[in-house]
Amino acid sequence: MIDVHYWPTPNGWKVTIMLEECGMDYNIVPVDIGGGDQFSAKFLQISPNNRMPAIVDNDPLGGGEPLALFESGAILEYLAEKSGQFLPTNTAEKYKVLQWVHWQMANLGPMMGNANHFKNYGKNIADDPSQLEYGTKRFVGEVDRLAGVMDAQLSANQYLAGSSYSIADIITWPWAFLLGRLIDEKVWETFPNLKRWVDEVAERPAVQAGRNAGSELGKKELTEAQEKARREILFNQTNDKVRAAREAAAKAGA
Repeated sequence: MIDVHYWPTPNGWKVTIMLEECGMDYNIVPVDIGGGDQFSAKFLQISPNNRMPAIVDNDPLGGGEPLALFESGAILEYLAEKSGQFLPTNTAEKYKVLQWVHWQMANLGPMMGNANHFKNYGKNIADDPSQLEYGTKRFVGEVDRLAGVMDAQLSANQYLAGSSYSIADIITWPWAFLLGRLIDEKVWETFPNLKRWVDEVAERPAVQAGRNAGSELGKKELTEAQEKARREILFNQTNDKVRAAREAAAKAGA
């Protein structure tokens, strides 16, 4: 059994979709990132970067003690190796896939996260809305560029890394399908090949199951004060703030 330390976000969905695609049994361990669960001593032993998702494989590849992993790219590569699925063994084909996995980790995920922060969340935090203008333009513009990269690749290939569905698609789709919501639904008119791929991947039963995993976790109704407190935990983290959160979690016995 694999324990998935998880919250229903695009990064969390990567792992649950992969597990569903591989047909592996897993158990969701909620990590309420707005409530500060990521700073608990127990979670930090698994994910020292205080970010989810993370997994603990209680029956790891090669045997031995339970294996803990953080970073979604590393997790998907491990699950692909363990299951023998969605990552070719041929050297050239394998690295065609892995270059797109790393591309997502370094580009699409961070840029969309930043764009979403400045365009949507920042207005609830910034004292002066004009402070958000440059950040919004910078990151939304970069997301637009990255969408163009995917559209060009998908104009010549059925999937991101070629003719076969792989962890490159699994790791990228949870962010890419949100492009219309982040920018504008008209964005799909500009990127028809990307839209075709997003829709095709969305039809996969395992993608639907992984996308819906733990969906009830994020549906709790909150007061305005509770929302503000959660934003303080999620955003503008510094070493001092993270250290204080860790110390508070330790005192609480978390």
